[in-house]
Amino acid sequence: MQRRDFMATGLALAAGNALAQAPNPKVTRIVVPFAAGGVQDTLARAMSNELGIALGQTVIVENRPGAGGTVGTGFVAKSPADSGTMVMAAASHNIAGSLYTKLTYDPQKDFAPIAHIGTADYVLMIHPDVPAKTAGEYIRYAKANPGKMNYATAGVGSATHLSMAYFNGLAGIDVVHVPLKATGEAINEVISGRAQAVIAASIGALAFAKDSRIRLIGVTSPKRSRYLPDVPTIAESGLPGYQFDSWFGLLGPVGTPAAEVARVNAAMAKLLKDPVILERLDKQGIEPLAMSSGDFGKLLAVDYERMARVVKASGAKVE
Repeated sequence: MQRRDFMATGLALAAGNALAQAPNPKVTRIVVPFAAGGVQDTLARAMSNELGIALGQTVIVENRPGAGGTVGTGFVAKSPADSGTMVMAAASHNIAGSLYTKLTYDPQKDFAPIAHIGTADYVLMIHPDVPAKTAGEYIRYAKANPGKMNYATAGVGSATHLSMAYFNGLAGIDVVHVPLKATGEAINEVISGRAQAVIAASIGALAFAKDSRIRLIGVTSPKRSRYLPDVPTIAESGLPGYQFDSWFGLLGPVGTPAAEVARVNAAMAKLLKDPVILERLDKQGIEPLAMSSGDFGKLLAVDYERMARVVKASGAKVE
């Protein structure tokens, strides 16, 4: 009896040691640097399950909002390169490099480009009490009422902030900034009438195209959006030279193993051919575009310089 107990105990210990030494199923974490319900959050959740299936592992989405996306982005920058942690990044990633005088990370040097997902235009949306149906009419009304109107954003340093600050700077108007935590919150602020304007990515604006509580008066792209063909561009309807759009993609900490970058990049490229995923992106106003990690890196470098010029023209700066 004692011998059997000894053998059972030994087998149990051996099994325990084997389990302890066996690798745990790897978890990939996509950090969204803005609150739930925002543009990047919606995009991450639209494909996280399918990405997990393609990778053969669990993919979780984790919101870490704050300081215009720099809190969550900084967390990823400081994460171990082999931890499977990525950030769902967009234009705000590069904006931060020029907008903030102090950052705990370098947007260019501290990240590895992993997978480009697509691009999106933005839309100028106003409360219907504002007597304007074009960007030009909005500008004229704002000039007649300096400092009396508000514009809402997803936070200081977000793309929604800089796109509007850039607009205000080019137009020479004085509109008060109301920073919130997500694009959805900013849109609701305009719907409520507490703010009069917001520039939101198409992903956040399309649902309100026929909503009488808010008015879409201009798209930020150089040509009209295929998602909102009846809405003129801001450039053609009152502010020549204005243009703003955003890329979306996954970035990891610098030093992320090349094999892991290639694996995720290939999985994302496969997803961007999946009719189910393409339909979801289409509904969110995102033009899908797969590219290699190297080409994504080149795009990031060019966009960084472009956003530096936009920040300078907007006059925005955060200490």
